[in-house]
Amino acid sequence: MPENKFCLDQVSERIVRWESSMPEIPIVDNDVSLFPVWVLALSVFWVVISIAKWKLHPFLALISAAIFVGLLSGPLPEKTIENTGLFEKRVNLNETDANNSNLTLAVKWSLLGFGNTAGGIGLIIALAAIVGTCMMKSGAAERIVRHLLALFGEKRAGLVLLLSGFLLSIPVFFDTVFFLLIPLARAMAIRAGGRYLYFVMAMAGAGAITHSMVPPTPGPLMIATLLKIEFGNAMVAGLLVSLPLAALVLWVCRQFENKYSFPMRDVGGIKNSELEKTLSKNLSELPPLVFSYLPILLPVVLITLVSLLKLLEELGVNLFFLRATLDNGIFRILSFFGDPNIAMSIAALVSALLLVSQEKKVSAAESGTGFSLSKTLESPLFTAGSIILITGAGGAYGGMIRLSGVGEVISHYASQLNLSYVLLAWGITAFIRIAQGSATVAMITGAGLMSTIIGDGSSLSYHPVYVFLAIGFGSITLSWMNDSGFWVVQKLSGFTEREMLRTWSTLLTVISVSGVIISLLGTILLPLR
Repeated sequence: MPENKFCLDQVSERIVRWESSMPEIPIVDNDVSLFPVWVLALSVFWVVISIAKWKLHPFLALISAAIFVGLLSGPLPEKTIENTGLFEKRVNLNETDANNSNLTLAVKWSLLGFGNTAGGIGLIIALAAIVGTCMMKSGAAERIVRHLLALFGEKRAGLVLLLSGFLLSIPVFFDTVFFLLIPLARAMAIRAGGRYLYFVMAMAGAGAITHSMVPPTPGPLMIATLLKIEFGNAMVAGLLVSLPLAALVLWVCRQFENKYSFPMRDVGGIKNSELEKTLSKNLSELPPLVFSYLPILLPVVLITLVSLLKLLEELGVNLFFLRATLDNGIFRILSFFGDPNIAMSIAALVSALLLVSQEKKVSAAESGTGFSLSKTLESPLFTAGSIILITGAGGAYGGMIRLSGVGEVISHYASQLNLSYVLLAWGITAFIRIAQGSATVAMITGAGLMSTIIGDGSSLSYHPVYVFLAIGFGSITLSWMNDSGFWVVQKLSGFTEREMLRTWSTLLTVISVSGVIISLLGTILLPLR
C-alpha cells in the first residue's frame, strides 16, 4: 500500500505539472444565447437538403429559408424608411412593436433583401450574359484563342487553353466557356497525338478559378456587394491571387498526365466534322483581334482605373489632373464610365455591334437574312433571369441572417476562441459547397454570414478583401456529383465519374486549399491597412 501511495503521488504530481504546462483555453461566455446559431443551422440544413436531395430550385430554397429565419427571429419591426438599416446593423428585436403579424413582416423583410440585391447586381448579370453570347456567336472568343495559340505556339497548347479559360470565364459563365472550348481541346489533342486530359483539366481548372474569384461573374460580385468591397478592388485582388493558382493548375495537370492515361472517347454532340470545321476556319471569317478583346478588357480597365485612382489618392500620391476628388471634372467622367453598370453596358454594346457586323458579312456572303439579335439574346437573358432570381433570393437570405443576430453570436465565440475570420469564412463556404454542390449558393451564404460578423471590416487588422478571397476559394472546394459543373465537364469531356473524382475533384480542392493559405499569409505579410 505505501508503494502504491507513492506511485499515486507521483502520478498526481505529473498531472499537475502537465496541466500547468498546457495553454490556457478561452472560456466561452454562457450568457450569450445560441438560439440564432440554431436558427442558422436549421436554415442551412433546409437549403442543403432541399437543393441536394429534393432537387428544389435554389431560388425557392433560399427565399423560403429567408422567410423561415425571419419567422424564428421575431418579433420583427415594421418596415419603414428609418429602420431599413436593419440589414446593416442589428437592433434589439425584443424591444420592437409591430402591428402586422410576424409572418407578413418576415415576407416583407425578405422581399426587401431580394429587391436590394437584384437591383444592385441584376443588370450586371444580364449584361455579362449578353457579352458571353455575342462573343461566342461572333467568333470573338475563338479569335482570342487563335491569337493566344499563335503567340505561344502549338507546343504550349495547354497554356493557351488555360489562358483562354482564365480570360473568358471573367465575363462569361463557366458552363458557357467549357461548351466553347471543349471542341478546341479535342482538336488540339488530335493535333498533338494525345494529352487530352492535360488540355481539358488546364482549361477547366483555370476557368473555375476566375469564375469564382473575379467579378463580374455573379458569385464574386455578390460577395463584394455584401462585404461592401469596391468592385475594382475585388477585381484586382481576384486577378492577382488567381495568377499563381493558374500556374499551380498547370503543374497539377502535368502530374495527372504522368499518372493517368485516359482515352479521348466519342462524345455526343461533338462530331469529327465539327472539329475539322473549327480547325479549317480562316482568320478572315473571324472578327478583328482588337475588337475581340474589347468586351473583356473594357470593363476591367474602366472599373479598376477608378479604384486605382482612389487608392493612389488615399496614399497621398499627386495625380495632378487625375486627382480622385469630386471637384475634378475628369475624375467625375471617369467615375461615370467606371461604374460597373455603365462599364458592362459599354462592353455589351461593343460585343453586340461586333456580332451584328459579323452576321452582316455572313449574310452578304451567303445571300441570306436570317439573323435576329433579339432572338439570339433570348436564351442568355432567360438564363440570366434565373441567376438573378437565385442571387436575389440569396441576398434576402443573407439579409435575414444579419437581422437574426447570428453574426454577433459567431463573432463573440470566434473572438473568444481566437479564430481567424479568413479561415472561418473559407470553412463555412467550403462546407456549404460540398454539401449542396452550387458554388454560387455557397458564396452567397458564406458572404451573407460573414457580412454580419465583420460589418464594414473596419475592426479587422487587415483589409476585408482577404475575407472576400477566402469565401471565393471556399466555393471551389471538392466539386463532385451534386455539382452541375461536375456533370458539364464529365458529359462533354467523356471522362467517367471515377476519372472525374480522381482528377477534377482533386484539382479544385488543391486550388481551394492553396488559395486560403495564400489569403492567410496575405493578412500577415500584406494586411493593406
